[in-house]
Amino acid sequence: MLEAIKYSPDSGLHILDQLLLPKSSEYIKLCNIDDGFKAIKTMQVRGAPAIAIVGMLSLAEELKSLSFTCSDEMISRMSQRLSYLCTSRPTAVNLSNASQQVLTLARDNRDLPVSELRMKVVNFAIDMLKKDVDDNKAIGQFGAEAIAKICATKRVRILTHCNTGSLATAGYGTALGVIRSLHKKGSLEMAYCTETRPYNQGSRLTAYELVYDGIPSNLVCDSMVALLLQKKSISAIVVGADRVAANGDTANKIGTFQLAIMAQYFNVPFYVAAPLTSVDFKLNSGDGIVIEQRPEEELACIGGVRIAAEGISCWNPAFDVTPAALITAIITEKGAVAPGNLLTLKT
Repeated sequence: MLEAIKYSPDSGLHILDQLLLPKSSEYIKLCNIDDGFKAIKTMQVRGAPAIAIVGMLSLAEELKSLSFTCSDEMISRMSQRLSYLCTSRPTAVNLSNASQQVLTLARDNRDLPVSELRMKVVNFAIDMLKKDVDDNKAIGQFGAEAIAKICATKRVRILTHCNTGSLATAGYGTALGVIRSLHKKGSLEMAYCTETRPYNQGSRLTAYELVYDGIPSNLVCDSMVALLLQKKSISAIVVGADRVAANGDTANKIGTFQLAIMAQYFNVPFYVAAPLTSVDFKLNSGDGIVIEQRPEEELACIGGVRIAAEGISCWNPAFDVTPAALITAIITEKGAVAPGNLLTLKT
């Protein structure tokens, strides 16, 4: 299985530089919050679960390199640095959730010596890395079961968007984890992935993972999806999520909303696969989700080569919000539920 994130207390934090894929696989070392911010902002690491994990591990590495006179001083430093880190990419909720959790952990244990409190923070980050893989495998299992229930055929054709696999998580993946589970069961006939313009996460990253794992797959342009649904008997569409509101409205990579609209037109089930850490139970609907705007160059250029006419301005939102009414079910590590039933999974 591909590893986008490698960590050990001795060797530190290394991430696979996803800007270089699929041409080359190179790991870079992150030593502090500044390194983590840059990696997240420039999309050397991406995917909501992976962003949160890298954020917490970069915090752990920074704390290991610093000395503090007392625990309160360390907590103050954590609060300031995490506030900065969370501005790197505002749409995904996982990073802000993890930041609040680790700050709560630190404040609840502020009476401990600095060395012990620091170790609790480090272990919190390590546990996130381990738990994410287990959660993803559970998502894959529940997703495969949900799709099997509604499909008349034993072997299915699945369409996915963007990258939601090992490169976007600690391992295995969310939506791509569902595809992996179907393939493992012998239930997958074909996986289709969109190229996912403008940043091409589908053609660069998802296609890379599918080929790496030997999963039968086809790449399609984003503009081919309607014809694909009309001609290829797609069994279901499965996508990931960067933030899910309490009512099930889901922010995901730009282009997801239009896929959901086409799925409804062609009566194709549309699933969102995401860990519960991607659900923002404090947000009533998707209307409150902040949509990140990316640099114009990412739309106007491919591989550093400009393809757009000079002088044209670009509107480049990184995400859109799919209304819950267009979503068949949301698949989490606790099971697949209708969007309106998300609150039943809240712990």
